[in-house]
Amino acid sequence: MAVVVSKSVPHFLDKRVTKVGELLALENLVIPQYQRPYKWTQANLADLLNDLKVYRDKSAYRFGAVVFHRHYDGGNDHEKVEQLDIVDGQQRTLTLMLLVQALIEERLQSSSKHQAIKRQDVRECLQTLKAPLLSFLAEQRFSSDISHHNLHQNFMAAKRAVSRSDFTEADIDFLLNRCEVVTFVLDDVSEAFQFFDSQNARGRDLDPHDLLKAFHLREFSDQENELKAQSVSHWESLHSKQLANLFANYLFRIRNWAQGKSAQYFGKSQVGLFKGVNLEQVGLYPYVEPLRISHHFVDDYNSQYQRKIDHQTMSFPFHLDQMIINGRRFFEMTSHYQRTISTIIDSEHKGEEHKPITILGHELDPLASRILRTLNSYSSRTRTGDGYVRTLFDCGVIFYLDKFGVNQLSQAIEKLFIWAYRCRLKMQVVQLVTMDNHALKLNVFERIKQAIQPSDVLNWPLPTIKQSEVKGTKLAEIERLFQEMMYYE
Repeated sequence: MAVVVSKSVPHFLDKRVTKVGELLALENLVIPQYQRPYKWTQANLADLLNDLKVYRDKSAYRFGAVVFHRHYDGGNDHEKVEQLDIVDGQQRTLTLMLLVQALIEERLQSSSKHQAIKRQDVRECLQTLKAPLLSFLAEQRFSSDISHHNLHQNFMAAKRAVSRSDFTEADIDFLLNRCEVVTFVLDDVSEAFQFFDSQNARGRDLDPHDLLKAFHLREFSDQENELKAQSVSHWESLHSKQLANLFANYLFRIRNWAQGKSAQYFGKSQVGLFKGVNLEQVGLYPYVEPLRISHHFVDDYNSQYQRKIDHQTMSFPFHLDQMIINGRRFFEMTSHYQRTISTIIDSEHKGEEHKPITILGHELDPLASRILRTLNSYSSRTRTGDGYVRTLFDCGVIFYLDKFGVNQLSQAIEKLFIWAYRCRLKMQVVQLVTMDNHALKLNVFERIKQAIQPSDVLNWPLPTIKQSEVKGTKLAEIERLFQEMMYYE
């Protein structure tokens, strides 16, 4: 049975079951720039190929759903070209494209009698798909190195798979004509994103950051719907583990500790910490006015025609303990802190021996640089408890930088080192609750939050530690720093 090819997208495609051959025959598919990189590996491709073998005797097999945003590019009405952006389903769609392209190259165009396809209907199906696939592969651009690597590796694996004698012409026919996806085409990008979230919420346990994404997508104002794709682009480029780490290890703990609250586990019940105000719906309360003023002033400044001349832009003045503005600003805030925190953590771990370490363009004093080098190299740093204490220290550095920038940063690192690692020296075993209790008992986060100037933090008196109090083991390098800094008796 030959594939039915549509040269333009019919209206009945708004919601329908679509054969793989019909899906790949569409000539106006686009992977938009805001989509995350192509993450499927050879293991995912192997699973797909295994499904073809397992279900090839079925009358049909469904791969899942593909959600499109339909819009038109071009100038006047006569020049506009219909375009289908893949909002959800790009991983499986690209994998199917690679598999069919491999079939075209290795089987349809093969000069080998062993590889050549004899069935006329199968040959016609693949022949029909040559032009749209070639057009897509020639025009689509992938900016991520991850995408390039996975696309290349999966294409080579697909070529190996389809070249095997057990990948029969019946398998090709099953793939193109009896394997299906459910396609949804929506003309409004906001609806497409919301539909994407509802589809992904079915049948799987959502992570806390997934719930936050769905919530804040719904919180976009009507006037900002066209900004959704741009606002979410950086979020989509991150792996789920990166987002989980950002929220659980840093944003959640810093915000809770600054409020004097426990911050051991970030779960679904804690997502309310990252839900704030919808400026379009909240009342005209005095506490909202500073946020409202900043929100609109930043947008007004960036939209003025002078910006086209001086090329200056103003970022929203985010702070880790401020109230969240729902919708667009939440995604901007997440992007801002993901980049900033990654830069800080990476900078802490860089630097050659005997050379100063630089954080956010600021060169640290020798002692602060040596503290960071010691934390990066002492023999027991990889123990679980030592990891908890390092997170405690890093959260303190991040919150200080968020409040005061690099002003007196070296002194702050010295103070935060003594504050965090006295916990490591005094405890034989450091558990998650140990870290949490230490943060709340000697709460440097509340002190930083209330501070007006760096000296309010740097002049905080910390007690020395006596040798008889030291219960931690294999910490000679840490003890030497305490001795040198005169916090060890």
